[in-house]
Amino acid sequence: MNVAYILIAFAAMLGMMLLGLPIAVAMAAIGIIGGLIAYGVPFIDSIAPVVWGVHNDNLLTAIPLFVLMGELLLRSGIADRMFGALAAWLGRLPGGLLHTNIGCSALFAATSGSSVATAATIGTVALPSLYKRGYRMDMSLGSIAAGGTLGILIPPSVNMIIYGSLTDTSISKLFVAGIIPGLLLAGAFMGFILLHALFTGKAVREEKVPLATRMHLLKDLVPPGVVFFIVMGSLYSGLATTTESAALGVIASLLFAWNSRKLTWLLLQHCFVQTAKTTGMILLIITAAFILNLAISLTGVAEAMTAWVTSFGLTATQLLLVLIVFYLLLGMFMDVLSMMVATIPITFPIVTAMGIDPVWYGIFIVLMCELGMITPPVGMNLFVVQGIRPDKGGIHDAIVGALPYVLIMIAFTILLMLVPGIATWLPGKM
Repeated sequence: MNVAYILIAFAAMLGMMLLGLPIAVAMAAIGIIGGLIAYGVPFIDSIAPVVWGVHNDNLLTAIPLFVLMGELLLRSGIADRMFGALAAWLGRLPGGLLHTNIGCSALFAATSGSSVATAATIGTVALPSLYKRGYRMDMSLGSIAAGGTLGILIPPSVNMIIYGSLTDTSISKLFVAGIIPGLLLAGAFMGFILLHALFTGKAVREEKVPLATRMHLLKDLVPPGVVFFIVMGSLYSGLATTTESAALGVIASLLFAWNSRKLTWLLLQHCFVQTAKTTGMILLIITAAFILNLAISLTGVAEAMTAWVTSFGLTATQLLLVLIVFYLLLGMFMDVLSMMVATIPITFPIVTAMGIDPVWYGIFIVLMCELGMITPPVGMNLFVVQGIRPDKGGIHDAIVGALPYVLIMIAFTILLMLVPGIATWLPGKM
């Protein structure tokens, strides 16, 4: 197959997305048109079994369960109390509550699975306090936007489930692989805040909280910690599948919501409706992605692209560096989900043919998606934090504040390439 036709089709799909067509429509249209050109009307008959198979995959049941788990913990006020507890412990560090933004984002990410939800939750809780205390708005917005990206790296992660379903990679191993990179990246963000505060001479610190008070506040960190332990512990030990661990997480979240006296029919109704909306959107996109995958597999697109890329004689490292630039540019114009489902069917066969570990590549893809969350002009987290800032300033503050974190994430990705064991060590122990 002529590579030029493949590139034209890919460009057409991106063009439709940029023009505002729904992601699912753009992908399904290219898949159906490509299949019809290659095979004619019989291609349509092959779509139905694929769609039926996608919607009967028990693995995808984990998506609404993880979304519901995050909604329950968010609406029951647990995030607010979690921020207060971490502020008491981290506020004395140079940089003050900016450290709390990162720490709280990492902890909430362990129960949310969504970058946008993490950024919105922590931003809503933190920004009023940061504004009242006189923190620089660019640093405040940047730390929350960057901290929100941890939502799809620290498990459980909806994006990892999508990657696993598209590539037939173990989701349990993907979840476990994200733990160490997620914690290290959160540490790198906090390290930058610390160094920036010290070198600029603007080391904001909160008032010291008595040790007895701090110890008492630790109880507010128990719910997210217990939910994370239940989900990841059951997965790592092999006691539960991904879907079963998600169900256990939902049960634990319901118990904590009940214990906080916030579990009402109105709260449940809101959580269920939001979960249905989010899940419907995700599953529609996944269905379109599998239709596109069908066309790619039947027409030999993956094989043609693999042969074309390998003809350049690139090493695995050189290929990954090219992909970093590719995803960095793509992330400026596409949202995370569309970027994942549009490119994975093409890039995955290429990198696996080069001998790159599928689990490691899953973490790489998630990092690239994280970059897209905070790179203008379509960085979703930038718009989220901008929309909830209390002073109603311009979005340039969020962009400037997030730029250092973009550089940190690129440097961290290169470190992951140099030391792949950061992502593969824990899954290798399963």
